[in-house]
Amino acid sequence: MKLFYLFIPFVLSFFTFATPEDVIDRTAELLKDGNAHELAATFSPTIEMSIAGDENVYSSVQAEQLLADFFRRCQPKSAKVLHRITSNANYRYAVIILNTTNGSYRTCVSLKNVNGKFEVNELRIEAEKTK
Repeated sequence: MKLFYLFIPFVLSFFTFATPEDVIDRTAELLKDGNAHELAATFSPTIEMSIAGDENVYSSVQAEQLLADFFRRCQPKSAKVLHRITSNANYRYAVIILNTTNGSYRTCVSLKNVNGKFEVNELRIEAEKTK
């Protein structure tokens, strides 16, 4: 009977009603909303970032300013996750198509698990190539 009580928390953990939010879906949502501030809150202290070919390693504060400037010039209208890699517990990668007032952009995001929290360590925003 004591063994039964030990397994109750374990079994109940499978039936929780709140599911953890997917970090890739949340990133896509923040891109769609053009929310540079909240997105920057998920950045690593330094982040490799490329916007329209301008590539460098920036502090999270600098990266937020560059991203906010991009969102001012190209207001996001929608974001769709095109591809995701979630097979590694410590790494996530996504390709997100970001549609803006100035065209579509292929956005690649790399996230690394740091102390149980995923941080964006690379963000690339490049004009979508038309077929």
